[in-house]
Amino acid sequence: MSTCTLNILGCGSAKPSVRHNQSCTVLNFREALYMIDCGEGAQQQMQRKGLKFSRLRHIFLTHLHGDHILGLPGLLQTLSLNGHCGRVTIHTFREGIRFIDRIRAFFGYELGYELEYDVMEPERGVVLDTDALSVEALPLNHRVDCVGYIFKEKPRMRHLIPDMLDFHKVPVAWRRRLQAGEDFVKEDGTVIPNAWLTRDPTPSVSYAHLCDTAYKPSLAPLVHGVDLMLHDATYGDDRAPQAAERGHSTARQAAMLAREAGAKQLLLTHFSSAYKTEEPLLTQARELFPASILANEGMRLRLD
Repeated sequence: MSTCTLNILGCGSAKPSVRHNQSCTVLNFREALYMIDCGEGAQQQMQRKGLKFSRLRHIFLTHLHGDHILGLPGLLQTLSLNGHCGRVTIHTFREGIRFIDRIRAFFGYELGYELEYDVMEPERGVVLDTDALSVEALPLNHRVDCVGYIFKEKPRMRHLIPDMLDFHKVPVAWRRRLQAGEDFVKEDGTVIPNAWLTRDPTPSVSYAHLCDTAYKPSLAPLVHGVDLMLHDATYGDDRAPQAAERGHSTARQAAMLAREAGAKQLLLTHFSSAYKTEEPLLTQARELFPASILANEGMRLRLD
């Protein structure tokens, strides 16, 4: 069973489209939900995907353009109506907090849960650090202050070898220490190497969320080797000047960054409504980075 899955709830750009919802992505990490951006229709998409409101813990906003935040007021109210318990933390710039508080004051609804704000600056820095996961903000190149995020799972515990534990009569109290990498020391002082008793841990996973942004080569070393890179691919080669002017990337530029970063897979997103199909964008990306795929509403990707 996967412990980390990415759910695409919206992959369109600013102009509404009958084909795509606006930006919203949810990372399910060990059954806790981490939302990145909250475009219109996010709460309906969560229900369609079977994502439980009660498991939503953090909402990370990349920037304050409408197609990334206008689903937030309704979502916050629905969380209360559904009896969400505990705390929800919104990571955003100070201007985003003022927007949310004004909306809440205007409609006058009370929340049945604790809403917490994490005030960010539009620069690089860790915004969440738990025992199992770290989230770092990365400044992007857009028309307004905008950040991307890299999610990194902490190193996992080593796998125990039951037969070897029994053979060397390892007490239960030692097992956690073995998983952390210690050698086993018997009562007579005999040292049993950890490698005899455990196997290497399952590799940790990493995910980079880079949308909206113009092509920014300096991001490559910051997201080097990620398992999955989601990247702005608003336009194709035919609209490269518009991409530069509006702070977005072409699919080919997204592929360039994925190749430079040594990413394992590239997920193209934030498609302009000018395109009736995104297949040409995929073709252009795969010319440089074959492991490219198109985002689509309802997509669920296993990272591990």
